[in-house]
Amino acid sequence: MANNVSNTETNEDSIPFSEKSKQSNTMANLVDITSETPAEVEEILKPFRLSNENLKEISKRLLKAMEEGLRNKTVGSDHPSIRPSVKMLSSHLKERPNGTENGGFLALDMGGTKLRAYYVEVMNGKIKLEPKSKESPIPQELKNESGTQLFDYIVDHLNEFLKGHNLKGHPKLPLGFSFSFPCDHKSLYKYFLTKWTKGFKCSGVERKDVAKLLREAIGRKGGLNIHPIVMVNDVVATMMSCEDENCQIGMIIGTGTNACYMEEMKNVGTEDGEEGQLCINTEWGGFGDDGSLKDFLTEFDKNLDNESDNPGEHIVEKMISGKYLGEIVWRVLLELKEKKLLFEGSVSDNLRKKDTFETRFISEIEDEKNGLENAKKILSDLGLKVNSTDPSLVKMVCDTISSRSARLCAAALVTIANRIRTNRGLPDLKITVGMDGTVYKKHPNFSEKLKEALRTLSPECDINIKVVDDASGKGAALVAAVAQRLCGQQG
Repeated sequence: MANNVSNTETNEDSIPFSEKSKQSNTMANLVDITSETPAEVEEILKPFRLSNENLKEISKRLLKAMEEGLRNKTVGSDHPSIRPSVKMLSSHLKERPNGTENGGFLALDMGGTKLRAYYVEVMNGKIKLEPKSKESPIPQELKNESGTQLFDYIVDHLNEFLKGHNLKGHPKLPLGFSFSFPCDHKSLYKYFLTKWTKGFKCSGVERKDVAKLLREAIGRKGGLNIHPIVMVNDVVATMMSCEDENCQIGMIIGTGTNACYMEEMKNVGTEDGEEGQLCINTEWGGFGDDGSLKDFLTEFDKNLDNESDNPGEHIVEKMISGKYLGEIVWRVLLELKEKKLLFEGSVSDNLRKKDTFETRFISEIEDEKNGLENAKKILSDLGLKVNSTDPSLVKMVCDTISSRSARLCAAALVTIANRIRTNRGLPDLKITVGMDGTVYKKHPNFSEKLKEALRTLSPECDINIKVVDDASGKGAALVAAVAQRLCGQQG
């Protein structure tokens, strides 16, 4: 498999890298070695460097998986032989706001690490004011408790929010619930969790209707006038919250990764009807679960997967998302240490622990201005012996891993944009993507890496990315507003 790798020749190539490290260790300043990647290091990093041809092949395989998911009439089945790797789930949402939606709406946004409650005022299909909101972390231990304890915690959080903003005496409030886990979406009001991800293992929730579990928890609490509960995946909410009328795609690159888009109804085998469009939640994080990416997996990817809580599942998400990027870097650093290319061949007790190297460190280390100093501090705080070239080498590893993530996300976006372009029979397409997620928003150059790949991979598509703040919460409220309009309900 070809990779687009090039090494820059220098006059010091005859000096072994280990000797350069010893020489530079006496220098007062940190040394940037990124322009002369040592051969031993390049051998380890090369499998992560996906060429444009690699990405085009991955795009072709993703499109095939998407088409299989659209045709599949057994969405939600647990039998591996009939379960598509890219599930292409119906959101049951066929419209965006049309400008007639009005009223006040609650929203809940539950992701991998945080829970947020919102009150959103909608006027003429748009959010009138900045939403009121409250955020709480989801305790790690709660992820292993019962579903009853989890949903009671969610309702307690919602109750505190309503009290804090004097909303408890408010007339009946519709609620949009953005639930960022794979679900079989039976309707806007029925949402069955197919499998926990993002480290959750709460019992009694898988294969259950999440909306019903929330209603039951609200009933146990008492005193809350909330109805109806409208369910939406977080990536669908992200697309809905983007006020650009040309937004037909939503994408999240954060703790996990996912994308949605507007598909032609006639192409969706799981739905009746030929007219109009339907928002499809791709659940593309499962791409590769059928082995279709095995020739692009590095040994580090394979080891991470084998030692994960869900081996063989969410393969591409493990190559891309914030939950795993830090661990991939950690595994590479340990390999470099074993080959005595880092930390003088020694390792601290801290670095032996799998979760020590956090994904946020990657963003700090790749900071253009202070990256090397940040790297030195992070490594020193981990108890490592750091010479003057180590921070640069660690930065190189971080850049390689985050670049692969960005380029894989670009391949996914290109696949979806070209799918829409082909559906419409257009020679070219101008389209907007509503984007959310901490990896995309907080990494200093992830967005530029992704956009550069987009320009190269799909000149036929002009893809505009629009970052949306509080996307899941705002979008969930807007979905509730659209649902109210469609059902003829009054807020």
